[in-house]
Amino acid sequence: MRTSVRHVVGFLSSALALAFLLSWTPLLADSQPTPPTGNKGFKATVKQAVDLGPEINGMAGRELRMRVLTIEPGGYIGIHNHKDRPAVVYDLEGTDTVTLEDGTVKVLRPGDTASANRNTVHWHRNGGKDAVVLIAVDVFHKTK
Repeated sequence: MRTSVRHVVGFLSSALALAFLLSWTPLLADSQPTPPTGNKGFKATVKQAVDLGPEINGMAGRELRMRVLTIEPGGYIGIHNHKDRPAVVYDLEGTDTVTLEDGTVKVLRPGDTASANRNTVHWHRNGGKDAVVLIAVDVFHKTK
């Protein structure tokens, strides 16, 4: 009889342990967050733009633009690519967490710079308490 009780207790302990582990599986899977497709707490303000068509042959419909990007605490810029839109950014304020398509993470702090080319697919997240403010300069195709 004692053997049966031990088996039942052992079985129940194993079942409870398995249930506990399975309940944590979604949390463990979120260690690499799913990239958002939209934006939240994000504002972009064009500060200056130059029509490149009259300036450089073959650049009709494109402009060189400078924007101020602001990401509020808890906000993000959804996953996007830079195909046909190379860019450089300068972090003025806050801590910007940039996650690439392959899961690589780069953290930008005030004074840091980054660039994006045709192969770049990434998203930005502000996990801090202060707004992230970036200066972004890109070559933008106005007709797209």
